[in-house]
Amino acid sequence: LSQLPGWSLRPDGSIVIATGNDDALGLYRCTPYNSYGTAGESRPTRVLLKDPPAFTVRPKEEYFQEVGRELVIPCAAHGDPPPTITWVKVGSVGKSSAQVDGNSSLILHPLIKEQHGVWECTATNQVASITTATSVHVLGTSPHAVTNVSVLPLLLAANISWEPGFDGGYFQRFSVWYTPLVRHPPRAHHDWVSLSVPAGAQHLLVENLQPDTSYQFSVLAQNKLGSGPFSQIVTSVPRGKGSSPKQPLMPPEPPAMTVHVFLSPPRALTANETVRGVLLRWDPPARASVALSGYALELRQDKGGWEVLERSIPGTDTQVLVPGLIKDAFYEFRLVAFAGSYISDPSNTVNVSTAGMEVYPSRTQLPELLPQPVLAGVIGGICFLSVAVIFSTMAACIMNRRRAARVRKRRQ
Repeated sequence: LSQLPGWSLRPDGSIVIATGNDDALGLYRCTPYNSYGTAGESRPTRVLLKDPPAFTVRPKEEYFQEVGRELVIPCAAHGDPPPTITWVKVGSVGKSSAQVDGNSSLILHPLIKEQHGVWECTATNQVASITTATSVHVLGTSPHAVTNVSVLPLLLAANISWEPGFDGGYFQRFSVWYTPLVRHPPRAHHDWVSLSVPAGAQHLLVENLQPDTSYQFSVLAQNKLGSGPFSQIVTSVPRGKGSSPKQPLMPPEPPAMTVHVFLSPPRALTANETVRGVLLRWDPPARASVALSGYALELRQDKGGWEVLERSIPGTDTQVLVPGLIKDAFYEFRLVAFAGSYISDPSNTVNVSTAGMEVYPSRTQLPELLPQPVLAGVIGGICFLSVAVIFSTMAACIMNRRRAARVRKRRQ
């Protein structure tokens, strides 16, 4: 062993090979002995060299994709024997709806809000296991719940702070909900009071609380698409100037929104080229718990950012004409529905290529309305005809009167 660098013999008879290489390959036998001799050698054992897994393709640190779309995250590794690739979402409970293709890539289709978070790719063989991670950000959803809610009790007040969750791709605001806990409330269910949080703030001072009374606090996040889930409930007791016995705690009761609105997206959006522009048609949302107040049309050009093209389409309409497109460009259109202050998820996306198309007037119009130049010409023609008819009628009346006067003179 002294002739092999990195090899050593332990007192218990084990051989330690610091660096495995071709010198370690082969059959090994162990022969124990003492002053009385030996009982013989052990059965042979074979040493084989195998390669642990090593990633050949790693996922990026972050991925951003809109809800409902497809997201493919690659991950590949080699080793001897070839490793097995598995994907798991960190913190998930139960079986995930994700799929893995033949190249060991993670397939998220359609992408849903619950798939937002950290995903781990693990390569495993008989030698070792290695893991790499990536963060998936699902855009176009309501906010995620805030975390790490803490309440600092103060004199007749409490300071609530939290860490925001992912905003779903839109600006989010927060509100703090609280309620006192008493043994015998005045009504069957005690009411929750909500306070709006200034934009950009991650804490709020709640004042005018009753001393030595237990309160429950929760934080709610909202964006243009709706409300996220309530945070965990934290119980705290504000300090008072005097001392009084504390009221026993009631079992926690989560806050609940008074109105639950469900609004599904517009359906079956299609695009057709006409002589006046691109005509978009769609079907109304399949389900809406309140009356529709309108639609908004969004577009993006050449894979750029989404922009609102028309935000005041009546809720009774199911088609709109889009002129003003640039020639030799690629457009994508989608539609969202409004019901009061609630907005649906986007509809399916339709693609329009303007290669070879004419340039149309740069104003989005409803298809049943005439373009402004044509409408002005029609109105002007009608006015001209009306004036001509009036003058013709007056001239005919004058001529008839003169003719009658001449006839009377001749008779006389």
